Amino acid sequence: MVFEKIFDKEFIKENNLQSLKKQEVKLLTKDVDKISEDSVYFCLTSDFENAKQRCSIAKQKGAMMIVSGFDFDDCIKVEDVRDLFASSCASFYERACDSLKIVGISGTNGKTTTSYVVGEILKRNGKSVGVIGTNGVYYAGKTLDCPLTTPDADFLHKTFLDMKNAGVEYVIMEVSAHAIVQKRINSINFEIGVLTNITQDHLDYFGTMENYQEAKLSFFNSSHIKSAIACIDDERTKAIFSTCDVPITTYGIKNPADCFAIDVYCSMNGSNFVANVCDNVLPIKTNLIGNYNVYNSLASLCVCQKLGLSNDELERGLTYVNPVEGRFNVINYSGRYVVIDFAHSPDGLMNVLKTAKTLTEKKVYVIFGCGGNRDKGKRSQMGEIAEKYADYVCLTDDNPRFEKSEAIIDDIEQGMTKPHMVEPDRKTAIKKMLDFSQAGDILVVAGKGAEKYQEIAGEKHSYNDFDAVYSIFKESSPVYMGGKGEKYGC
Repeated sequence: MVFEKIFDKEFIKENNLQSLKKQEVKLLTKDVDKISEDSVYFCLTSDFENAKQRCSIAKQKGAMMIVSGFDFDDCIKVEDVRDLFASSCASFYERACDSLKIVGISGTNGKTTTSYVVGEILKRNGKSVGVIGTNGVYYAGKTLDCPLTTPDADFLHKTFLDMKNAGVEYVIMEVSAHAIVQKRINSINFEIGVLTNITQDHLDYFGTMENYQEAKLSFFNSSHIKSAIACIDDERTKAIFSTCDVPITTYGIKNPADCFAIDVYCSMNGSNFVANVCDNVLPIKTNLIGNYNVYNSLASLCVCQKLGLSNDELERGLTYVNPVEGRFNVINYSGRYVVIDFAHSPDGLMNVLKTAKTLTEKKVYVIFGCGGNRDKGKRSQMGEIAEKYADYVCLTDDNPRFEKSEAIIDDIEQGMTKPHMVEPDRKTAIKKMLDFSQAGDILVVAGKGAEKYQEIAGEKHSYNDFDAVYSIFKESSPVYMGGKGEKYGC
């Protein structure tokens, strides 16, 4: 694309870039490894020395233009590099985002499930849909890896253009707090923004819950979205009413809401309830399990109604939605149930364990760990929650990253007072817990969900909880092997 079609006249004039106006730009990039003579490089780091080094490399590689927040030689200094990067990427990729109806799902928990469910309801009613989030990018029969829950602007806008060219009409995407404050989503005009909840997570980055909450809420205004949908039962989410300047539709179960559910019944086979969606009453039977998935279902029904679906289409769409990969997926292991779930925050773990407790009269076991080099404050909380809501706890590795396994587990144990098992090897932990579980028991394996790797000391090792369970099943006798409970302290 020609330079002057990407950058506005004022920017070109202020920075004396008239000589570049007619030049062809082949790439906008934030990655120094991708720089060529026909590319524009945006240095997004706020670290001075790091930025200086990267801009020097960009100069050596002959980048057409270098943009930074610092005043280096042969570099265009701007006040807000990330915002300019976002708007430039939107222009470079033909503002394809403007041709799509984009829904942004934000919140600590429920983003992936709600995005998936909305996408499935639309698809089952004949709509062409793209989904962007934790589990990947899906559209027009394609499946792509997603580098982040909410990718950077270059990835996003290239994907939007590809989706548009493939005939996609609706895009449902997760919007993380990191993406909001790092302005990855700037220049996107969202049709709807959804706020599921605000509970503790990512305080390693945001510092305080107040900062984290402010980051989430900053997405919900007319600079980003046309209308909002929010859970009225979440205390921190209620703050949206004092910050949001667009119409808000509420959903919930406990408090009066525009969209609510009654007669809720959950089992291992799914959930039944009666939904009132803005005065439209719908009997719902869904494969999604648990009370928190009733919330996700209500949010999804709200979104799809706002997008124009009829009552019949809403009911039909939700009835045939399958559980999202890695979110309360149930495996029947010779009469014992293994639940694999991505829950990796205190609230997420509590919801999964409370749900499991309602689904069996037998015991609930849990295996979990915490990610290394992430919010340490939640570790002891998760230990406390685990032993409160489960009959027995096994602590294991999640993604240790650059921390020592024993240090992470020690942090979790600070919130625990009851006997428990420690087995850092995740597959071995699952096998040990299955060995002494009995028919009707539920074993919750939490924290990784659909992830296909385990990150240790900077390397990603192939690992998946589903594969581990199936491998154990193949290696072991499928009949219950008793006598292990006493050995492991149950």
